[in-house]
Amino acid sequence: MFHDSKTPCFKSILAPLIEQFIGEKRACGYRYQAGAEGLAQLDRYLLESRLDTLELPKPIILLWIAKRDHESQSTQHHRICLTRQLAQFLIRHGYPAYIPDSTLLAKTPSRFMPYVFTHEEIAKLFESVDKITSSAHSPYRHLVMPEVFHLLYACGFRISEVLDLRVGDVDLNRGLITVREGKLLKDRLVPPAPALIERLQTYEDSIGHCSDNDYYFPSPSGKRCSYSPIVNLFRKLLYQSGIPYRGRGKGPRLHDLRHTFAVHALMRWYKEGVDINAKLPLLATYMGHAHLRGTQYYLHLTAEFFPDILTRVNNAFGDVIPKRVAS
Repeated sequence: MFHDSKTPCFKSILAPLIEQFIGEKRACGYRYQAGAEGLAQLDRYLLESRLDTLELPKPIILLWIAKRDHESQSTQHHRICLTRQLAQFLIRHGYPAYIPDSTLLAKTPSRFMPYVFTHEEIAKLFESVDKITSSAHSPYRHLVMPEVFHLLYACGFRISEVLDLRVGDVDLNRGLITVREGKLLKDRLVPPAPALIERLQTYEDSIGHCSDNDYYFPSPSGKRCSYSPIVNLFRKLLYQSGIPYRGRGKGPRLHDLRHTFAVHALMRWYKEGVDINAKLPLLATYMGHAHLRGTQYYLHLTAEFFPDILTRVNNAFGDVIPKRVAS
């Protein structure tokens, strides 16, 4: 068995096989943290169900994948998908397992539209961000949190990438931030803008890190900052900035700062008369996209929020923004 800080502890009779399955996923380049946490819940359920044979019986699995009260469809689908993958793994290794029907994964198209902040909203939001104060429980919050939010928008980082940064990953002399084990466990180098480098230099002088292995944005205990308090602070900042929060699943979400970074970059290039098609690979690399199609998604967003761009860019550079394929 293997256990590390990113792997839950499994205790059911299937624990060794579940750990082997997770190891196989990570060997393929997947971080698989959410998957491991989902399988930990299944492991506890199997333990409570007193499963004492190396199998995944249909009666137990049907109860496990059943939709729960007040549960979103996506949460249930994630549980079904994990269970199917584990069952297929067990069968490949010669153990009996019930594989939930794939039709259970059919879902209605998502209507969620990412929230793209206007430049005016960004200005108001960061006016509030830069007024964050310390608290009795978080004496360095006024130093840490503003720079977390500035990195999310100014570099288009994922929140996990920011919180995972170590002191040795930020080289202000060279003007480079190393994102380690981003999506698909790939490292990448990100050069921040000069103004952001100046901010981070001031931050480093104030925070006083001790070693290269320290978290760059530490919690009050010196450990990695937690996600939930940052989300709660973000919603308070939205309120202070006069930006309505439309509710869970509707946004604005913290991740929308990343969406906004990409759309604003495309708009800036458009206004500068740059060939956006030639710039897409650069944006994809900067943001750590595994495929170019992930970056092309932001072209659709830009066109939907600013329809005139679609016609004017395509007239100048050809059909840069791909047409949607009807489903």
